[in-house]
Amino acid sequence: MRYGYWLPVFGGWLRNVDDENMAATWEYAKKLAQRSEQIGYDLSLIAELNLNDIKGEDAPSLDAWSTAAALTAVTSKLEYMVAVRPTFHNPALLAKQAANIDHIGGGGRLSLNVVSSWWKDEATKYGVHFEQHDDRYARTAEWLEVLDNLWKRDDFNYEGKFYRIEKSILQPKPLTKPRPTIYAGGESEAAKNLIAKTCDAYVMHGDPPGRIREKIADMAARREKFGLPPMQYGIAAYSIVRNTEAEAKAELARITDVKQSAAGYHNYQQWLSGTKLEQQVSLEEYSVSNRGLRAGLIGTPQQVVDQIANFEAAGVTLILLQCSPQLEEMERFADGVIRHGRSN
Repeated sequence: MRYGYWLPVFGGWLRNVDDENMAATWEYAKKLAQRSEQIGYDLSLIAELNLNDIKGEDAPSLDAWSTAAALTAVTSKLEYMVAVRPTFHNPALLAKQAANIDHIGGGGRLSLNVVSSWWKDEATKYGVHFEQHDDRYARTAEWLEVLDNLWKRDDFNYEGKFYRIEKSILQPKPLTKPRPTIYAGGESEAAKNLIAKTCDAYVMHGDPPGRIREKIADMAARREKFGLPPMQYGIAAYSIVRNTEAEAKAELARITDVKQSAAGYHNYQQWLSGTKLEQQVSLEEYSVSNRGLRAGLIGTPQQVVDQIANFEAAGVTLILLQCSPQLEEMERFADGVIRHGRSN
């Protein structure tokens, strides 16, 4: 199993806890990244939003791509899965930017998490056209085709509904071969078919192992239909590791004490209306994004180790953790879970 975590570019993950002691600053991001690779983490996912959807629009949030470039230069092993939204990035310019960061890291340390935009207000505030759900995926399909071809060859020509490229030149090409890994997630039919056809890995919201097994089987069948090799599979999870189950449940109760007046609640409602999910999300889960609590990584170290074994048996190869406060909880998870698993 590979272990990754969400970089807290929004200053935390709990919409109803104002100060999580993890400021949205370069200094904290650098400290966290450097320490995480020392204690056994493989990857950090850097989300991309220009407004803060966790703490409220007026709160600070870090830019994903400049942060990724800087962190790559001050770490030596960590992979950075950087979120990218095609509506906000020209594919040729992003291909150039990503190739450059790949060289900064020495190859194999830059990957993409392709996300179709959901937040209409953010697009309006940044002057970006906001399209309906299936149109966003149509754009993403073209965007991925341009990106992939520019990484592989020059003199590429393309003319589609959204993009036009003439006699492309992109040098240097990425060091990572055949290309930097492309991750994506989504639960609509349009999303799952596009991901199975064009991406390398599928990342899922948190759910119990049995449900995740079903999702992996579904995506594997779609992948096989396209005649493509197996994908990698990752899940989002919120972790609470404590010495006793009672202590873990007490922390769970604290973080799910939802206050609907919290600054992020309006943004959360926009996300629900702008996306297509397979299941309804409960109000309690509003407090933790990406259905992270459903993964069940809550309890004693042994209980969490056992649950991870269930996910591994289901086909999961990557766990993307959120926790709060991030640095202290990641230390706890590394001591009780990662080192235990890798010593066996």
